[in-house]
Amino acid sequence: MQLKVKQPAFKVAFRRNRSASTGFTLMEILMAVVIFAMVSCGVIYGYIQANRMAEFSAMSLAAQAYASQGAEQVRAADWRPRDYPQTNGYGTMDELTNGFHSVNTYILDVPVKGSPASNDFGFFVTNYVSITNAIPGGNPPLRMIRSDAVWTFYMTGKVYTNTIILLRAPDQ
Repeated sequence: MQLKVKQPAFKVAFRRNRSASTGFTLMEILMAVVIFAMVSCGVIYGYIQANRMAEFSAMSLAAQAYASQGAEQVRAADWRPRDYPQTNGYGTMDELTNGFHSVNTYILDVPVKGSPASNDFGFFVTNYVSITNAIPGGNPPLRMIRSDAVWTFYMTGKVYTNTIILLRAPDQ
């Protein structure tokens, strides 16, 4: 024989209304959509910033390579101040004349879509190379080679300069 236990009245009422109370309210759905939108915007903004920093880094490293190239080309020049007779200019003992100044414009070596020779290609770098006496009348004579690569970051329009300075003694 089974004993029937009478259920309390609040449990019976709760079971009857349970199907009517399942689901989300309009306010809960709106809050979930707002939170999802904010998180999505943060992820997209982070991706865009990472892409911008990668582009800037690529262009800066390419400009640094051109500054280094200009400095190394001048450093490779012949400079023998102790030879006789002393002459200046290309093909002589002193190819590094004091006050030498060179300006060259190149296309930055950054990977892009399309042809770099097209007219709308805006990744240019200008390399300024100058030679001065580091210590006038110094012994040993030292010359300072300065190479500046000036370039513009296309996303912001700001102009940046990468600089390399070398000191060179004769016969090196």
